[in-house]
Amino acid sequence: QVQLVESGGGLVHPGGSLRLSCTASGIIFSAYTMGWYRQAPGKQRELVATITGGNSNYADSVKGRFTISRTNTRNTVYLQMNDLKPEDTAVYYCKASRYSAYWGQGTQVTVAS
Repeated sequence: QVQLVESGGGLVHPGGSLRLSCTASGIIFSAYTMGWYRQAPGKQRELVATITGGNSNYADSVKGRFTISRTNTRNTVYLQMNDLKPEDTAVYYCKASRYSAYWGQGTQVTVAS
């Protein structure tokens, strides 16, 4: 049984930082592309960042502010989010992709004064 469990969301002021974590079980973690996606109210889910091996990819809206990383020995992928803006407010989801795709349950990030 595959499980992805996100943590680290919360309420932060504009300009602040958060670090999201996603720990996977039931998969060979190192073989999977791991990604972070987000969905704001009334909007479609969108890609934030992905990492395959040592290669990462970012949405233009987060380049230079967010960093994705992974620790294969801990089956965990991280998203360091700096200089957060109100438009970053969304539910953030972790995704594991290889031949199949698996999603976490999401964690809320709210950026507000």
